[in-house]
Amino acid sequence: MTTLELFNQHVFDVNRHGGEEAPANPVPKPAIGSSFELDPGVIQALPVIGTRVISARNYGMSLWGQTARIDAQLPNGKMQSYFLKTVDLGHTGRLMIEGEFESLRALNAVSPTLAPFAYKWGEFQNKTASGDAIYFLLADFREVGEQPPNPITFTARLAELHQRSVSPTGKFGFHITTCHAKLPQVTNCWEESWSALYRKQLAHMIKMDYEKHGDWPEFYRTCDLILDKVIPRLLEPLQSEGRTIKPCLVHGDLWDENTATDMDTGEPFIFDAGSFYAHNEYELGNWRAARHRLSDKMYVRNYKRNFPVSEPEDEWDDRNLLYSLRYDLGTAILIPGCNQRQIVKDNMALLCQKFFPSEFREIQDTRVRPGLRDTVDNPEMEEEEEEEEEE
Repeated sequence: MTTLELFNQHVFDVNRHGGEEAPANPVPKPAIGSSFELDPGVIQALPVIGTRVISARNYGMSLWGQTARIDAQLPNGKMQSYFLKTVDLGHTGRLMIEGEFESLRALNAVSPTLAPFAYKWGEFQNKTASGDAIYFLLADFREVGEQPPNPITFTARLAELHQRSVSPTGKFGFHITTCHAKLPQVTNCWEESWSALYRKQLAHMIKMDYEKHGDWPEFYRTCDLILDKVIPRLLEPLQSEGRTIKPCLVHGDLWDENTATDMDTGEPFIFDAGSFYAHNEYELGNWRAARHRLSDKMYVRNYKRNFPVSEPEDEWDDRNLLYSLRYDLGTAILIPGCNQRQIVKDNMALLCQKFFPSEFREIQDTRVRPGLRDTVDNPEMEEEEEEEEEE
């Protein structure tokens, strides 16, 4: 049975975004809709002076804002199309738009065919009826075809992105906060240890889950064990005993509807990114969920052919399950009515039982939970949260 919810005036299918199995039907093709009124700030942001806007129409759907296609004529007579995204979620909206702009810029610099070029982000001159700011992103328009793309071509291009990318500091992280949908991530820091950064990422997501759903003692005791024991056990070996891993630029939220085949070129492309430099295998954590068509074994198998598994190789599946927790918990926070929180708890239990069975048995009888509700050790994120509260 299909469950529907209303978000931002869009009715959407919970099973499509947070279900427990991949939808049987193809991804709906984005449609050109009604006329979209362009703010003067967007018109001024068009990259070529003297450009004449021919039309602006709603295009596709965004759960957190609006998207549009702009068709324009350049001074030399050539026609050019642009993609526009707008969000009016206050400070969070600014983080989303600026983070996606920086993500697309970084991705496009490494692989111009894989990610659209982002021209500019900014703020509307006009505000909402309630006086809130509206932020926008202007990028190249690419018409969405098959979603997700062909597994052989797509995974080859993705692996190439990961391999060719170079962290500017040689460390894991990013120079700015990026978002998973509308959830700010802990990316605005640099860590030599991938284990340390992933722990910060997951701890931050757990904190947001607590703020959204309230206490669930058994779940949060398991979270503590994952953070304090399982993450070091599975991720520290990647960078010990002579082993190393390269910080790779990742999209950060690759699922069926953030990937597509370009209708003009036939090449795969990715969008709606929340990037940072991570262990490349982190990208595939989102593909474990059966709700995604990317969970098809062809995608993982072909990716591995292009980017060999990190050592210890026999722990690839355990790491993949660990990385999936971050994505699935984000879905649990974002999508009301889904069962992802229970799935995360069950998957955490599997990892704890495998690697720390005695400690896991002990926490089943413990009622006291340490302070996971405390703010993650991330000063800039704390300042951003305080600013949002003031607004």
